[in-house]
Amino acid sequence: MTPTAASPMTSRPIKPWWQAGPFAAVFLLFFIIPLALVVMVSFWDFNEYELLPGFTLKSYLSVFEGCSHLTETGDLCVTLSTYLSTLKFCLLVWGITLVLGFTVAYFLAFHVRSAGLQTALFILCTIPFWTSNVIRMISWVPMLGRNGVVNGALMGLGLVDQPVEWLLFSSFSVVLAFVHLYTMFMIVPIFNSMMRIDRSLLEAASDAGASAWQTLWAVIVPLCKSGILIGSIFVVTIVMGDFVTIGTMGGQQIASVGKIIQVQTSYLQFPLAAANAVVLLVTVLMIIWGLTRVVDIRKEL
Repeated sequence: MTPTAASPMTSRPIKPWWQAGPFAAVFLLFFIIPLALVVMVSFWDFNEYELLPGFTLKSYLSVFEGCSHLTETGDLCVTLSTYLSTLKFCLLVWGITLVLGFTVAYFLAFHVRSAGLQTALFILCTIPFWTSNVIRMISWVPMLGRNGVVNGALMGLGLVDQPVEWLLFSSFSVVLAFVHLYTMFMIVPIFNSMMRIDRSLLEAASDAGASAWQTLWAVIVPLCKSGILIGSIFVVTIVMGDFVTIGTMGGQQIASVGKIIQVQTSYLQFPLAAANAVVLLVTVLMIIWGLTRVVDIRKEL
């Protein structure tokens, strides 16, 4: 009995570009086109009433106005000082979230033996995400305010004679809120990397006489580089563009790049805001490029 010929529908595999088509369409519609529009608007002009389509570098010149030289007082221009302030918060939050995220992930991955308890504790870490960021930020106000819980406790214990002013609406409260909001973005990828580590490697390191710290630095950290990099990219990109947290926890007194863009948008200065957004995007891409030079994520994954 001769085998039947395969039907044309079963013999022709789906071409790869047909499979990638829907994803490419989504990427084009929700990323490439909006980004292209932002870049296009950044070269337009505007007045008090309308946008003026065309091509001008006026917005970019306004962004970098005064940055070609120091002012007479030796201060940096507004753009550079704002970026330095934003980078300061970014670096502080990145360092703190990295330490906290790695510690929590390490405890969950290597010290919690029960899979059920591990899952329960991991879900416990996600509980803050069950509410909005604004609610989580506002919850710090009665804690850190002049008449808040922390100041009340400090004065009750006799540690201070008057309320501590820098606990709220300051750089401290901004960093604290960032760490509270975004540490989970560091925990998840690092925990995922740790769970993929072959436990026999840890046993081999122990049999070779390595201490716990030596095993940590020589085995666990190198194998978690991809998770650390992904978590770092999440935290850096979010903090660099954030304006709600800095505005709320900084008492509208601390400048950031995201805050400048938000203010310019509220005043309908869309080309100027778009130019700032493009500069911010280039800066963030440069940071990500630097991180990927340190760790080749394609090889790690």
